[in-house]
Amino acid sequence: MHIKDYWDSLDPVTRKWLMENPGCQILPRTITAVISKTAGEDLGSGQHGETVLSQEDHEFIRSKVTAVSHA
Repeated sequence: MHIKDYWDSLDPVTRKWLMENPGCQILPRTITAVISKTAGEDLGSGQHGETVLSQEDHEFIRSKVTAVSHA
């Protein structure tokens, strides 16, 4: 999974959550469920349905935060 592939399809609340929590290593199952629905596949990989973000995902989310703060 790559967050950037689904970013424009995610609802504003989920995008906001991701931008407010850019250091989150493991997405909670509620956020994973939203992204899974958007992606059309089950992305939950943890015991409780959570997902681990890649370094690429962290960099992408941080770039979005930076873009908004400079706008």
